[in-house]
Amino acid sequence: MSPLSTLHVDLTIHTPAYLQIMDQIRLAISNGELKPGDQLPTVRELAADLQINFNTVARAYRLLDEKRIISTQHGRGTFILDAPTGKDLQRLRKQQLGEMAKHLVEEAEKLGFAPTELRKLMDEKIAIWESKQ
Repeated sequence: MSPLSTLHVDLTIHTPAYLQIMDQIRLAISNGELKPGDQLPTVRELAADLQINFNTVARAYRLLDEKRIISTQHGRGTFILDAPTGKDLQRLRKQQLGEMAKHLVEEAEKLGFAPTELRKLMDEKIAIWESKQ
């Protein structure tokens, strides 16, 4: 199963679809699911799989290319560039965690939770996690 076969776009959240795609590709790279040299689906293939406009996928790919995370080679395809190391990897991981936290806060707000309720729940979950360490 390809790491991108689990890629999904949720059009009901505030995060634009192209950012969701970028975040999921960065996550797959940072956790080793996508490796340097791996080929990504074409823009049109991924757009069809996700049932979204191909311009949305093209925007995500273009921005990832500008950030030197992927490389689009005319006539050959789109590939993952060298895996980030050191500070780049740490920045990528921290950025991904920030996006997950942002999404959690947005969803909790939609469900009508107060910040104190979310903080209490997160403290409980972190305590459970720490107890497993």
